[in-house]
Amino acid sequence: MARVAFIGLGNMGGGMAANLAKKGHDVRAFDLSADALARAKAAGCLPVASAAEAVEGAEAIVTMLPAGTHVEGVYADAVFGRAQPSAILIDCSTIDVATARRVADTAATRGLAAVDAPVSGGIGAANAGTLTFMVGGAEDAFARAQPFLADMGKAVIHAGASGAGQAAKMANNMLLGATMVATCEAFRLAERLGLDLQTFYDISSVSSGQSWSMTTYCPVPGVGPDTPADHDYQGGFAAALMLKDLRLAMQAAEQAGAATPLGRHATDLYEAFVADGQGGTDFSGIIRTL
Repeated sequence: MARVAFIGLGNMGGGMAANLAKKGHDVRAFDLSADALARAKAAGCLPVASAAEAVEGAEAIVTMLPAGTHVEGVYADAVFGRAQPSAILIDCSTIDVATARRVADTAATRGLAAVDAPVSGGIGAANAGTLTFMVGGAEDAFARAQPFLADMGKAVIHAGASGAGQAAKMANNMLLGATMVATCEAFRLAERLGLDLQTFYDISSVSSGQSWSMTTYCPVPGVGPDTPADHDYQGGFAAALMLKDLRLAMQAAEQAGAATPLGRHATDLYEAFVADGQGGTDFSGIIRTL
């Protein structure tokens, strides 16, 4: 087993670090939150006083941070200049493609291998070790990162060169945001037309309207599997995080000259939802606005 630095122990990172520890890795964990460090310790990680201390002697360095500015800051302040040449740098944050590529290029100039490896699956999958990783980077860097990612997830897919993991994540979450809105609209329409919602679910979940947003993450309480809708739309994937991903997708679409009218409409709806104070609500809670 390896020594792993894990920087960023939030809702996602905490579970991911815990799973690396369960697999027998020596996880040196850092976060600005004392509570997060205490949870990491209880999960078998060794809390350290700084990101730089976590990086010292690590064979793999995993970051799970809020935004590209945080990633670049941690890499500049704690990773570059301290990481041993044989270390693999794995950023699992969801950030813009340009920053992911810039970090990888800077790492390469220092003789370090780096991948961008954003995740899909949410907090439940992070805790259960069933995340999907979409990975951008050179073939050899991917091969070195893959065993560590496999210890935190059920699927590890090489998406292409540096930045490709972030591109895949943006496109995937734009699709998720748009299909969730469409699923909510369909349930509200069925309700207004006098259909029993369980009956509508039973029909649509095995028909052409079926989607992950319906069958795995149904936005209606008491219908389908247990989801945040059954817990007053708490837990799960916060609307503010969905909005962050949609904004990144819209930024990328503009830069690439891609037409994404449904993605833009979903972004506008989540902008209004979050502006109304619902940022901490699960993203499926947008059904309440329809």
